Amino acid sequence: KQWYQRRVAITAGVALHKANIMKMSDGTFLEECRAVAEQFPQIKYREMYLDSACLKIVKDPSQFDVMLMPNLYGDIFSDLTAGLIGGLGLAPSGNMGKDGIAIYEAVHGTADDLTATNKGNPTALLMSGLMMLRHLELTSYADKIEKAILETLTERKFVTGDIGGSATNPQYTAEICRKIRASS
Repeated sequence: KQWYQRRVAITAGVALHKANIMKMSDGTFLEECRAVAEQFPQIKYREMYLDSACLKIVKDPSQFDVMLMPNLYGDIFSDLTAGLIGGLGLAPSGNMGKDGIAIYEAVHGTADDLTATNKGNPTALLMSGLMMLRHLELTSYADKIEKAILETLTERKFVTGDIGGSATNPQYTAEICRKIRASS
């Protein structure tokens, strides 16, 4: 808990819920969130109904820092927010656990159904890897890879079909690797 808050400078957290309807499950979730929030008075804690948060994040995502929610709501909310940035192929994910244990993955898997055609967008997986490198304090490596990814996406010469390009997965990743080598 505290190690992560210090490393990423979290200033605010919001617990998303439907405790007005899901009194037992979401009520228990909120009790736990409040108990943890008491341990971190320097972090502004608030609560919000999930449906209200969906509207607010579409209108102004900058009003959110860290969002806490049960798994089902996280699945739904991650799809909504992935749509705001271009799709699930761009959405990384990190799950922070006790004592600094963390797991990083693409929000909804690796699109194995697209593997045979080389059409899958690996950006979410690559960005999840960046989160992992930063977690491991290998920031200079993460920065170099991130720069290559962002340049490739911005240039739009080698991007996958889900974000308006025609490149295959190997073409996209080869361009990122070329940029990394060129920067070394």
